[in-house]
Amino acid sequence: MERGDVPSSMTDSNSDEFDPTAPDQQEIGREMVDDSTGLGSVMAHAYRGEIDRVGTWRQRLDETTKWAVTLMAAILTWAFSSTDNPHYILLIGVVVVTIFLDIEARRYRDYDVFRSRARVIQENLLANALDPSQGTESHDWRAELSRDYRRPTLKVSFYEALVNRLRRVYLALLSVLLVAWVFRITAFASRQDWLTTAGIARVPGIAVVAVVGVFYAVLLGVTFWPHERHAKGEFREGDPDDWKETDR
Repeated sequence: MERGDVPSSMTDSNSDEFDPTAPDQQEIGREMVDDSTGLGSVMAHAYRGEIDRVGTWRQRLDETTKWAVTLMAAILTWAFSSTDNPHYILLIGVVVVTIFLDIEARRYRDYDVFRSRARVIQENLLANALDPSQGTESHDWRAELSRDYRRPTLKVSFYEALVNRLRRVYLALLSVLLVAWVFRITAFASRQDWLTTAGIARVPGIAVVAVVGVFYAVLLGVTFWPHERHAKGEFREGDPDDWKETDR
């Protein structure tokens, strides 16, 4: 093949009869290794752009978590700095951290869009270029990626994003605030019972405890209720030692 020539499988995309599910169109990773093609250059730049976006949204997720942890630390410090400080500042902390959870779940949905695109390229293009014998993960990955570029869509529901962030970070943060609140209304209630101490203004303590209990019961239900995962995972269970094994 002369320099500048483009393989037939790359030029087929200009034809009205182009079929992205055809075997020679699926496994373009093999040709990109063998030949310098226009599509190969485009895909390299596209992949670099998707990885950059993944990193940007990952950083935004981390920023939200960092602010939640910082605020929680400040509230805990102030709540236990004096016995005169009201216990409900910890409940205010629960509300604020929950707001951060909502923000991060929404950001995770955007992050997953670009991560999913990167994974499609990794699974079907890069992996195929490295080992063509294994084929591709999806027979219509090019059409799938094309549709998503033409009309970007969110890949996971808000509920799934919420569960993901709860399991990864926020259930632990909210649990710390709950334990701190319980300790605050029990250990600091030397002159009255803890239910009375839990009261806020004219709201009786038993009502406050009931609301907090219902909130955390719902939180646990949302976190651990079985559901189908739609996010495109990056890691699979396996033996870590397999990666270290070499043929000698």
